[in-house]
Amino acid sequence: MQAWRVHDNGEPGEVMRLDEVPDPQAGPGQLLLRVRAVNVNFPDALLCRGQYQVRPPLPFTPGVEVCGEVVAVGEGAEGVVGSRVLATPTLPAGGFAELVPVEAAAALPAPDALDDAEAAALHIGYQTGWFGLHRRARIQSGETLLVHAAAGGVGSAAVQLGKAAGATVIGVVGGADKARVARELGCDLVLDRRADDIVAGVKEATGGRGADVVYDPVGGDAFVKSVKCIAFEGRIVVVGFASGVVPQAALNHALVKNYAILGLHWGLYNTHDPAAIRACHEELTKLAAQGTVKPLVSERVPLKDAADAVQRVADGVTTGRVVVVPGQAGGDR
Repeated sequence: MQAWRVHDNGEPGEVMRLDEVPDPQAGPGQLLLRVRAVNVNFPDALLCRGQYQVRPPLPFTPGVEVCGEVVAVGEGAEGVVGSRVLATPTLPAGGFAELVPVEAAAALPAPDALDDAEAAALHIGYQTGWFGLHRRARIQSGETLLVHAAAGGVGSAAVQLGKAAGATVIGVVGGADKARVARELGCDLVLDRRADDIVAGVKEATGGRGADVVYDPVGGDAFVKSVKCIAFEGRIVVVGFASGVVPQAALNHALVKNYAILGLHWGLYNTHDPAAIRACHEELTKLAAQGTVKPLVSERVPLKDAADAVQRVADGVTTGRVVVVPGQAGGDR
């Protein structure tokens, strides 16, 4: 089969190589999937660079979430050949390949309301958003939610989930094109970090109160601005550092303004509370069936263009989700 592999750490467009490798098998407790769609995530770029918290041995195949068709069921595993599932492959055997083995116990049924690319994009980003907003921040209907990188893959999920929770959503983006996307997603107010005063804009929109919940996958300057416009008893949910800068929180400031800084590492729920993952998936499946949430898939690209897709996501020039569809002959940019 064909699989993209990283032989040396560096920029995705330079170090990802499309190789011919032996077909994998379904081991004990595993399902073998024919990959129908694999969503591009920022961690894929960090993995290529050797900057992610997990560093798989070289060479490895990136691709951390897939929608696939079960083609074989390993010994002791539960699964139905021909069924469509979502899964997070165990590295070094990631999803940018034609076939991938996954742990059957962690596979989730793909929502019928979504096509392959949309289903692949529903998994990690939406689960992160749901746990961040509901489990960590305890968002309430009527509150104001500030979402950084609102037109991106992670941010767009938070926007839709915030609206589903009854919040007023303020989206922060970079540029006019991304502002348009954020408005189409349902943001009540969109602020362009390149042209607008974010702090003043949030305070004006909230009558001086500030945002009750901040969803921050960016870090750096986004976090600095967030603490200046957080409301009394507000909650800042830290989900990543796409800016490349890990901010240093001033805890005396959190004390004086009475706000909370909450970390969210979705992967830990797989270890500490896997039942919560399934319960969240059931809720997301219901929301998808209602049409309340629908992943914004901006591009579907063939397997041969995966390295370029990962590089563009890393460079921050995409909106929504870019999804690699191995069976597709050409892209639809």
